[in-house]
This record gives sequence, C-alpha cells and structure tokens, in this order.
Amino acid sequence: MNIDTKINIAAIREDFPILNEQVNGKALVYFDNAATSQKPQVVIDALNQYYTHTNANIHRGAHYLAAKATSEYEATREAIKTFLNAESSEEIIFTKGTTEGINLVAATYGRKFIKKGDEIIISTMEHHSNIVPWQMLCEEKEAILKVIPINETGELDLDAYKNMLSDRTKLVSIVHISNALGTINPVKEMIEAAHQVDAVVFVDGAQGAVHLDIDVQALDCDFYAFSGHKVYAPTGIGALYGKKAILEKMPPYHGGGEMIKEVSFEKTTYNELPFKIEAGTPNIGDVIAFKAALDYVQGIGKAHIAAHEKALLDYATQQLAAIEGLRIVGTAKEKASVISFVFEDIHHADVGVLLDNQGIAIRTGHHCAQPLMKHLGLSGTSRASFAVYNTQEEVDQFITGLKKVIKMMRG
Repeated sequence: MNIDTKINIAAIREDFPILNEQVNGKALVYFDNAATSQKPQVVIDALNQYYTHTNANIHRGAHYLAAKATSEYEATREAIKTFLNAESSEEIIFTKGTTEGINLVAATYGRKFIKKGDEIIISTMEHHSNIVPWQMLCEEKEAILKVIPINETGELDLDAYKNMLSDRTKLVSIVHISNALGTINPVKEMIEAAHQVDAVVFVDGAQGAVHLDIDVQALDCDFYAFSGHKVYAPTGIGALYGKKAILEKMPPYHGGGEMIKEVSFEKTTYNELPFKIEAGTPNIGDVIAFKAALDYVQGIGKAHIAAHEKALLDYATQQLAAIEGLRIVGTAKEKASVISFVFEDIHHADVGVLLDNQGIAIRTGHHCAQPLMKHLGLSGTSRASFAVYNTQEEVDQFITGLKKVIKMMRG
C-alpha cells in the first residue's frame, strides 16, 4: 500500500519544529496524538508575538495594547464559531478544555435542571471526564446514571440506547470519537432520538473536533466541547458551544470580574453572554494562539487531513493485523485515526517502554477509560494515534519497532 493523499506532507512536517527532536538517539516518531498534538511554528509564533508585543488585560482597558489584545482575543471566538458553524459567537464559551466544559455544564445546567429521579445517559466508552462529573451530579441530586452498552467491535448498541430513553431522561452526554477505540459514534442519530423525549444532549468533541468536520447546527446538539491542545493549539485552552437559549437559562459558573454588569453588597446583576460564564482574567495568550491553530487546520483543509489520517489508519491496521499474537481492540466500521492493540504474552507497559527506547512515542494504559477496560477484560492497551504530520514511513518504523519488541520479549 502506498499512501498518496492531497497534502504536501514534507512541507507540513517542516512546520512542526519538535519533529526534528531525537529521542534516545533516534529520530522522534510521535504517535501519541490522541493525548495531545504537536504545535506548528505559527502557533508558537502567535504565543511569542502576544507576550512580546501585545501583552495586556482585555475588555477593560482603554489603552492601545488592551484594545489590540481584546480584538485578537475576540477574533478567536469568531474563528471557533466558524470552525463549529455555530449560529452566534455568543454561543462560544472559552474553557480550559473539554474537561472543564463538561464540569461547567454539570455544575450550572445540571444543578439547576436535574432533579431527584431524573436520568442521565452516558456510554461504556466514555473518558473519565465524561463520567465523573455526571456521577457527582447524580449523587448530589439523587438522579440516576445509565450506561449504553457496546458490542464486540466497540460500537454502541443503539437499540439499547433508544430503549433507555424515556420521559425521565433529561440529559445524554456522549463522546463523538472514543479516545481508546477510535470509534466514531452516530451522534446525529442519537441527538435526534434524545430530542424526541426532550432530553438535552452534550457531545464530548475532544477527539471529534480535530478529525471530523463539525457543524453544531446540523448536528442540533445542545452542547459541544473540545480542547485546543488536541487540534494543534496550546494546552490549557478549549471551547464550549451551547445553544444560546440554553446558555441564557444557566447560572454563572464562577463569580468575579467580567461576568457582571453591576455589583453592590445587596445584589449583583450578571453580564450578557458569553461573558456571564467567563469570570476573571482568561488565558489570553493561548486563546490568541488557538486561532493560529484553527487557521492552520483550515488552511490545509479538514477533508484532506481526514483522508491522510484514514490512509495511515488503514495501512497501520493492515500491518498490525499481520503480526502473530497481536489483537486489535476496537474494530468499528467507522473509526478515526486511533488504533489500540494488545499482545497475548507481552504487557502493554513493556511495549511502550521498549518502543520509546527506539524513539517511538505511543500511549499505554487504560487511557482514562477504566470502565471500558473493565468491560473488555483488559488492564490496558497500547495505542497509536495519528495526526496530519505522520507518514507511512513512520508507520513502517513503528511496525519494525514492534517486531523488535516481540523478539526481545519472546527471545
């Protein structure tokens, strides 16, 4: 198989300075993109530019630097609105990432609207970030958490899901793409079914936003959250989309500056959206660099990136399937560029360490999905995940590295 997609991979790799690093005396092969992506030079430059030439607080100052910083900060909100095809920039709330987006909704919408005996539905394949906040809410409100089962290929049991839905269902929170299996869930169909019983739907887009074209209006989701660091932006920044009518009904998440119109010791009047939910001085520099990352992705084209990543996934799947004693975990028909696997006789931690000795970075363990691993009867897996800058040659190095691991461990 020869991977030939419509991107200039050599030019793209030149954009990412870290790819020139050596690890243990070997050229870096970075296959841990589902954990975090590497950053192009334009993102690094945007961050440096802000702190070198623009640094000031936003929305409050009347001076030149404050106005410039505010303009660049709000330009990112507009870029995210376009990236997600939201109806209004007021529907875009800045967060630290997907985890904070989920906690924000659980703590505001959840505390206000979830009552005793109500039901919240999640799935077996959720990341801990999309389990724990809902558990905490259910414990506080005496609500009931229900879990959609999965089949042997790592796909959701949609019939079971639809049978769970009732007038007691108030919220469904589902991952768009599984970080541990790569499964792409049919979220549009699931949203339509949930709305038939008037349930609100939250989509965890931590993996979805980087690999798929996202149109929140077409999906008709009520909330969609994603993290900047998965999509070539800095860590510590992300975005929550929420339908304006729902966000307006939600109480503030934090109290402080910016989220207010007027404060007295007797009463506080809250600000308009999106500022009502954004208290305090934000992560200004990283937000500005976030736009550079989104512009970079849009410049290459989501469709071209997806085609390249699928070609890598298909090639790697074919190569891994040919290795004796290796089992791929997660074989859904619709997958993104994540491939998990286990050996019958080699622990996943050993695989990770021995590949790292060869300069190859993968992720091993439970991938913050312990309930899924328990369901699968596994302590963890080895996971390779691909990004736009990865190549067929790197997959070949990875396969060669695995064969060396097998030889070392099996003798």
